[in-house]
Order: sequence, then C-alpha cells, then structure tokens
Amino acid sequence: MSEVTIRRIEPGDLPALLAIYNYYVVHTPVTFDLEPRTLAQRREWLESFAPTGRYQCFVAVKGGAPIGWACTGKFKEKAAYETSAETSIYLAPGERGRGLGRRLYEALFAALAGEDLHRLYAGITVPNDASVALHEKMGFGLVGSYDEVGRKFGRFWDVAWFARAFP
Repeated sequence: MSEVTIRRIEPGDLPALLAIYNYYVVHTPVTFDLEPRTLAQRREWLESFAPTGRYQCFVAVKGGAPIGWACTGKFKEKAAYETSAETSIYLAPGERGRGLGRRLYEALFAALAGEDLHRLYAGITVPNDASVALHEKMGFGLVGSYDEVGRKFGRFWDVAWFARAFP
C-alpha cells in the first residue's frame, strides 16, 4: 500500500468519491440511502469539513485517483452532543483488506488530536464482518444495536453501534 497516499479531501475528489459511495447505495445495505447521490449533494457534504475542528475528511489516493475516505460528522444536532462525532469510512470495491481503512483512520485521528472530542461513534449495518473488525482494531467497542432499523432491498437491517473514547 506504499503507492497509496493519504491526504485531506479536495473538491476535485468528489466525482470519484461519489462513484464509490453510489456503488454502496445501489449494491449494498451499508448505507441506508436508497437513491444514488448527486454531485451537488456531495458538494454540500464537502462543505461540512474543515482543515481543523471536529469534522474533517481524509482521502486515500492511488495513481492520482481517490479510492476511499474516512471522515467525522455531527453525531446529533443538539448542542450537548458537540463533543461526540460520528465516523464514516468507505473504500472502493477491490481496495478492502489491505490495511487502507486503518491508515485512513490513523490520519483522521491524528488530525483530530487536541480537538474537543470525547467520543467517536460508528454505526455499522450488520452483518459486515470486515467493518466490525476494522473498528475493533481501531479501539471501538460495541455499545448496542438498533434492530431492524432500516429497510432496503425488501428486508429490514440491524445497525450495530460502536464507540471509541477519544483521544
């Protein structure tokens, strides 16, 4: 994976990241979006990140093309939740199982060090053994689940919630 670089997200990354995300929308229950996202929606998403602060995004780039990302976003809207953030990580199909998720999270967590964060949370549609294993390796532990919380592809899916003390 030495040919992969990790850096902050840039506007030019959006078309490739949109294609990755929409793959998961169309083919998997990993995200509960039911319709592919548009580039305009992804531009709005990009505006939620900053070079510093609680909400940041890092991209893995291989051969000049983005192949994945990890980011933090608001956990909940109410002000008392501001020291908690939800993490999100997506890798292009075929790029999983090579330590890329770990590298993305390491870069993200290093950038977040010193920020006023107390907990990071990750919601994982289950079953998803690879994502559960990654999050456990990164210090997340299972805190509970929402049973049959989302309906996609004609069935209901559970979401397991993982938490990590931060830093």
